[in-house]
Amino acid sequence: MAKENLQQLRQLIAQQAARMMAEDGISDFAYAKKKAGRQVGTSDNDVLPSNAEIEAELKLYNALYLSDEQPENLRKLRESALFTMQLLAKFNPHLTGAVLDGTAGLGSETHIHLFADSLKDVEMFLLNQDIPFETNEKTYRVMNDGKRDKKGDNRKKIPVFSLEMVTGVIKLSVFEVDEIRIATKRTADGSNAERANIQDVKALLNVA
Repeated sequence: MAKENLQQLRQLIAQQAARMMAEDGISDFAYAKKKAGRQVGTSDNDVLPSNAEIEAELKLYNALYLSDEQPENLRKLRESALFTMQLLAKFNPHLTGAVLDGTAGLGSETHIHLFADSLKDVEMFLLNQDIPFETNEKTYRVMNDGKRDKKGDNRKKIPVFSLEMVTGVIKLSVFEVDEIRIATKRTADGSNAERANIQDVKALLNVA
């Protein structure tokens, strides 16, 4: 395939993946790009766009096609995140991911990091508040004290509580207390993921 045609195909797949992430609430870059690749008739990994390319198309899609509803939807997601964070204030909650960086689409998952002495403390709190949840795990790429493994990063499995809210799913990843110092990596480009505490999210929403 000619280089120009290859680049056009990569861009088409990135655009399709971005549309699914914006409209269908898909948050997994790998899943979105593979599904988009199948839709255009290819499963060749060499043709699939990078996560950063998809994120760029996602920002463009939001600006072009969701300029009216996306900002309002984003605010609702952030308000829901703030409510949840205030409820879980004793666990030092920090918002991260697409709801924080502003790329969240319709129905996007909200990701909040908690820092607790024990997983059981969080579980008992949710049970005592009669908050339904499901449990799972998420693998994070982390930078631990500046050291990396041979592949260039460390991977750590973190327990996750998933809450079903009116605005969509909120995922609570539960880290150990001192892991607040350890940066997790953005899926899009591998850079350190930003985290925002309660006061930061209030500032985003311009509320007291």
